Amino acid sequence: MRRLYVLSALTAALTLVSAPQATSADTTVETVPYAMDSSNQAAWWTPVATYKGRGQYTYFAFNEPGSTATTHRPAIARRDPDGVWSRLPLLNSDGKQAEFADDNGHNQPSVARDGSGRLHVFTSMHGNSWRYFRTEGPGTGVTDHAAELPDQGVGITYPVLTTAPNGDLYLTARVGIDAEQRPGKLYRWDNAASKWSVVATFATAQYRSVYPDDLAVDSAGRVHILYEWAKAPASAFRHQLSYLRYDPSTGTFADSTGAAATVPATPGTADVVQGLTSGEEWSIDNTGYTGPAVQSAKLTLDGDVPKVAFRYRSAESAGDFRVYYAYPSGGAWARQTVYAGGQTSAALGITWDETDGKRVYYVTASGTDRVFAATESAGTWTARSATPGVPADRLAVRRDSDGNDVLYLPDTAHNTLYYARR
Repeated sequence: MRRLYVLSALTAALTLVSAPQATSADTTVETVPYAMDSSNQAAWWTPVATYKGRGQYTYFAFNEPGSTATTHRPAIARRDPDGVWSRLPLLNSDGKQAEFADDNGHNQPSVARDGSGRLHVFTSMHGNSWRYFRTEGPGTGVTDHAAELPDQGVGITYPVLTTAPNGDLYLTARVGIDAEQRPGKLYRWDNAASKWSVVATFATAQYRSVYPDDLAVDSAGRVHILYEWAKAPASAFRHQLSYLRYDPSTGTFADSTGAAATVPATPGTADVVQGLTSGEEWSIDNTGYTGPAVQSAKLTLDGDVPKVAFRYRSAESAGDFRVYYAYPSGGAWARQTVYAGGQTSAALGITWDETDGKRVYYVTASGTDRVFAATESAGTWTARSATPGVPADRLAVRRDSDGNDVLYLPDTAHNTLYYARR
């Protein structure tokens, strides 16, 4: 049974208990008890944050339906350790919930929780000025703080966000809307000072556009960055999936071997995870280009060693974006094929498990069960449905501090968001 509570007008929150939708020996699934807009779908986003207090808290940033069929209203769904859900809308300065135009693949939210318990959300930007919302502490409203960001008045796209062990936040984004060059920048939230600053332009090149994919921070505080390149101004098909590491203790960058790297990186100097293959072109033809390309990627860490899952369409893949796994080996990047059984959607996830090692999550383009988790043994990858019976068609994944994979599972056909823990 669901129980309804009324909370303060400040957060306009609705609190519900959602009974488990489905369970198995290692997986629990719940329906998030708030309506989801069909625009809530992306691949680059980081819409999940977790926090260990007196139990595990989970935060899902998502798009709610807007006032029209072509708009959405961003919010946070918070799950407490006892399974109670509460809704935190993102509020403009006038106290009304923010509302933005739909733009699939761009106008979706990313969320993180800092060391002081404040929630940060970046949302709904496709070449727009900052749209940034934050709480002032646990239990307060999620309000507009866009004026506090550096780089005011420039177009921002693809905000990717993560929390460092010391409570700071790091953010990557594509900055600018110039037709010939769109760089990637790294930003830091200094939790003690409550202030954002620019760390560096980490990648840029003439006639190229940077596409951030993911961020992770290791126990030493080093920031691992995953990103792609496209022909400027923009393209659905990207190339040269690349990696970079930043050490805040020295202010220096390095590649996957630990060798010093100069920033901003260019396609010619980047540490390339997946390079160009036969027939690959720098194309901005979003419908007619059928050659090799990267389209999405995600990152996890085994200690301080990066592990990458990515989708790539090669000349041999019959038009399908297959799923691959990559890791540093012998001064280069080694790659394995995770899934080559048909077309996949752009969304991916990867985590590192002490028992199973790497887990790669992917979504097939069709089928009754579409979300799969794959593990590897002796070079052979085996996949099974991650959430049997759940009709999700997108995903995002975060690993919590208890060693669980928390899955964010949109079902865009039915405007439903699922929570899973496995």
